[in-house]
Amino acid sequence: MKFLGQVWFDTEKSSKVTQEEWDAVTQECIVSDDHWRDSGHMLSALALYEPERAVTLRVRNGIVAATDGPFAEIKEHLGGFVVIEAKDMDEAKAIISTFPILKYASIEIRPAYSIKDGR
Repeated sequence: MKFLGQVWFDTEKSSKVTQEEWDAVTQECIVSDDHWRDSGHMLSALALYEPERAVTLRVRNGIVAATDGPFAEIKEHLGGFVVIEAKDMDEAKAIISTFPILKYASIEIRPAYSIKDGR
């Protein structure tokens, strides 16, 4: 079964983390991701740029409109995600609980499915 882990950062707190701390946790994350990839559990892991670099698309009256940045002021922002393979939620929690980024973020875990395969 596939699970999506959404990595959420407290925007204010994460802005206070030093570059040295980010560099250290980045190296820890690389080692962790490689371990889980080698075990066959990690399918994908990506970090995201700041919300200010985002573009939001919406259809209004049949016209696609783009808005720069996040739609609303937020206290947390999505900083990345992982897609893992696990037998159930308990195994997904056990895997994701080892991720070093948890020192700086929370990770929401959700079961995922392919829409072509259904639920």
